[in-house]
Amino acid sequence: MPASAKKPLRAAVLADSDTRWKWGALTARRIAPPGPGRPKDPAGAGVRLDGYLLRGRATPTPRQLGEAGVRADSLREVTAVEFLRAMDEDAAGEEPYDFLVLALVGGGVQAMLHGLGRVWEGRSRRPVVVTGYVGVVYEKLADGLLLRHGADLVLANSRQDAERFRAVYEGVGADASAVTEAALPFLGGAPYRGSARRTAPYTVVFAAQPSVPESRQDRMYLLDRLIRHARRHPGREVLLKLRSRPGEHTTHIEEVPYQKLARRRELPANLRLVHGNMGEVLDRADLLVTVSSTAALESLHRRIPTAVLTDLGVREALGNHHFVGSGCLASWDQLDAGYEPVPDPRWAARQGVAAADPSSGDGAGEAPGEGSCEAAFDTARLGLADLLAAGELPPLRPYYTPVTAPGYLPGLLARHHLAPDGSPLPGAPAADREPGPLRRTVRRAARGAYRHGVQRVAPLIRRWGEL
Repeated sequence: MPASAKKPLRAAVLADSDTRWKWGALTARRIAPPGPGRPKDPAGAGVRLDGYLLRGRATPTPRQLGEAGVRADSLREVTAVEFLRAMDEDAAGEEPYDFLVLALVGGGVQAMLHGLGRVWEGRSRRPVVVTGYVGVVYEKLADGLLLRHGADLVLANSRQDAERFRAVYEGVGADASAVTEAALPFLGGAPYRGSARRTAPYTVVFAAQPSVPESRQDRMYLLDRLIRHARRHPGREVLLKLRSRPGEHTTHIEEVPYQKLARRRELPANLRLVHGNMGEVLDRADLLVTVSSTAALESLHRRIPTAVLTDLGVREALGNHHFVGSGCLASWDQLDAGYEPVPDPRWAARQGVAAADPSSGDGAGEAPGEGSCEAAFDTARLGLADLLAAGELPPLRPYYTPVTAPGYLPGLLARHHLAPDGSPLPGAPAADREPGPLRRTVRRAARGAYRHGVQRVAPLIRRWGEL
């Protein structure tokens, strides 16, 4: 039976953090092509979604999964070898997965491409493999892209990214046909109405990032400026949107959590620390402030005034250089004085966001929300539909092989307990059965000890070294 006639489609997502789970699961629902009994539906109706969480330092907690707001039909934690075994067993079944989304860091994607290539070797049919990036691509462009090469679809979140991705692949002589323009799958929500929604105080949201900036001094500076802004504008509500709670990790390691720094300061009554889904926090925002968070793109898409801070400089290390030309760069001094940045519509359009006024006539004025975001995935849907209809697909062929990268690839694969040919290394952690209570307890304790070491012990040792 052709894949297009199946009801429902079966999709699997392998993710290694909360943000990548959210991206991968939403992407799987967005790109699922319509078919018999599967109308084009932004909610992904008609798609069975199985989630796999790669065991590691950033494996999301139940709270983080709940905050992501994306549910799966099944969800379990696995090692790389366990996941490959599951894909092997699934491929041998009567109705294997139609497509697989690898929502991982670049090295993880590369390891899975080689592992899956070995697992599916000699099979007449295999799932379509999709990968991409969670947000703004501002560093390690070539490295990250080449680690993702070999997937059937490499999704780019904007027109600009698609052009950059193709240029990298073509520049090394690799096939660039997998690069497919799409958008960030979590863009959407009601457009900002300005004073029309002013039934609550003017609300400023500062979107914190786990590792930008990195130093305690810089993070304390930003917290102090946020406190100063709240005191200068007592009629405003000021929210510090946190990424995780103490002991939790996300895509990047947060060694100096803002909530820990905040305990050293007396916070004004109109400044609160909040968690929760970013889209829900933006529902009440009148101004989004950040250093370089992807939340800026979510905010711009909804036409919420958005400021990308220049206080610590415009630097590649901060990622705010990505917003050069956006019209959003501003300092806390300017924001304290009442300045609201106005985005450049052409820049926004190239970033895949609809930040322009619909009456501006510049071509970037499509209303934000579900409709415009869905249209951005049309090309990906068609590409996936074509691959599903093709039946037999060629073997996965990553750019990196033992021939092209003999000094790089083996180390990448070994981190996931795979040999250079993609097979499990001797002694690789893989369970034939669900771990027992003792093993689960030990695993949680080990992960907690690691996170404690990152957030408490490591910074203390560094400070001692600076004495």
